[in-house]
Amino acid sequence: MSQKKVFVVLLAVSSVSLLLHRGGHLIWTMKVFRLDCPSLQVHPSPKPKHTSIAFLKTHKTASSTVQNLLFRFAERHNLTVALPYQSCDHQFCYPRPFSARFVHPHTVPPRIITNHMRFNLSELRRVMPNDTLYVTILREPASMFESLFSYYNQYCQAFRHVPNGSLEAFLADPWRYYRPDEKDSMYARNTLTFDLGGDKDHAPSDGDYVSSFIAGIERVFSLVMIAEHFDESLVLLRRLLSWDLEDVLYVKLNMRTSGSKQNLSNELPAQIRDWNALDSRLYDHFNASLWRQLDALGPECVAREVELLRAARDRVVRGCFGGQLPQLRPATQIKNKELRPWQPSSKVDIVGYDLPPNASRPEAGAGRGPTTSASS
Repeated sequence: MSQKKVFVVLLAVSSVSLLLHRGGHLIWTMKVFRLDCPSLQVHPSPKPKHTSIAFLKTHKTASSTVQNLLFRFAERHNLTVALPYQSCDHQFCYPRPFSARFVHPHTVPPRIITNHMRFNLSELRRVMPNDTLYVTILREPASMFESLFSYYNQYCQAFRHVPNGSLEAFLADPWRYYRPDEKDSMYARNTLTFDLGGDKDHAPSDGDYVSSFIAGIERVFSLVMIAEHFDESLVLLRRLLSWDLEDVLYVKLNMRTSGSKQNLSNELPAQIRDWNALDSRLYDHFNASLWRQLDALGPECVAREVELLRAARDRVVRGCFGGQLPQLRPATQIKNKELRPWQPSSKVDIVGYDLPPNASRPEAGAGRGPTTSASS
């Protein structure tokens, strides 16, 4: 995607946020939690909201949703967000390891950093404050790889070599098509491991390497979210940052149509997990870790928080879309060109929403607050 289009999209998202925020904070009648859930109150603690955050935006994991939550939070609280030099496009010169020199000087010193990068802790510490909290998100490797294969089919050389763009053909003999040093090879094997700064081609049988890599992530990242349990992850994120409920409301964008997705049946998921064995170890470890944290808070308390989040989200969205939940539309049917999602290729259909004509004039009493974000 070109630099110009990226910033046009970001401008559109910011404009929508401003429209939906007009008039102040979100107002609604909140349900009351029982006293045995003190950590999950609508305002979780008297502590001030945490504002120093480094979010490692991984690929095809719903990370754009989290990114736009952070963009919106920064906008509301007048926080500086680190942005890359124009020569890095909309990413911090990915797939090169992150360097402090990739950050545009007009966005220094930042409080939040969230664009795609390959993780490099020492360089991030040169840019970010000492109290920065590190967060990232993972996705189940089989569904993630299917999405990567579909999305980057025209860009990743390993995928372009496959006859008829067949995922089955690639998985039957991946070393026939995959070259570790080839352009965009990071999309074709252990993408999560690569994004987190690891060696995507390290032998998964090397248990010491895998254990050390996972332990390093645990030491640095205060929270590893899981895409399949996104709302539950937001419960933990909100608690970690001492944020309000309205700070984590969202609407999904950047989604593929069902016709652009391949159903994974029979042996395909196992083949994908075997080919992406390092990512599979990462995901399984941190998925289990997420549920240990949720269990420690109490399943009933978490369930009530998730229910409240979803109800509040739907109420605000209805207020912003004329009382109805928004309908997904193909990009060609979205009248506002600035809100049309980018189409990676003719084989992939990304759908989005069109704002109603009166979006800038909310009805009296309609819910107002943050809604717009995106999901990879």
